[in-house]
Amino acid sequence: MEETLKRTLLFSSRQVERMLDRMAYEVVERNRGGEQLVVLGIPRKGALLAEALWKLLEEAAGRSFPRHVLDVTPYRDDRPLPPPAGSAEDVPRLSLAGKDVLLVDDVLFTGRTVRAALDAVVRYGRPRSIQLAVLVDRGHREYPICPDYVGRKVPTKYSEHIEVVPTPPFAVYVLERT
Repeated sequence: MEETLKRTLLFSSRQVERMLDRMAYEVVERNRGGEQLVVLGIPRKGALLAEALWKLLEEAAGRSFPRHVLDVTPYRDDRPLPPPAGSAEDVPRLSLAGKDVLLVDDVLFTGRTVRAALDAVVRYGRPRSIQLAVLVDRGHREYPICPDYVGRKVPTKYSEHIEVVPTPPFAVYVLERT
């Protein structure tokens, strides 16, 4: 018997845009206008969503914010990679000391990627705060990680997968094997 993949639309482009817009205003409000805010997107889809959220943050606050892509690959504990070397190639010459860091990712699932991102962030200095924004929180944590800003919570089966289309027209799908 052949296995097929059922793809169901969870959130349309308009819904995703509203989620991102709401999250942007929440971030600006919590960070008192965001004078010390730095936006870090987790590759791949998190970085693309961070770009979209960054534009909305600038509109909401009426000011610009630094933004970067934060490669967390060397910090993963579930991949057979050597520990990170002494160079800081993923975000060169960045100091996060005293900053309010906003990590952005598309989906929060087990928490492993965010745990790796936390290790990567502290490599660039001790931030005043580290906050997490995710478009979809689907549960099933393996680490005690809780996002500060969530587009939507979507309880899923462990076997399901959430697919985010991170560029306009945005969309979020649930994929299930049938």
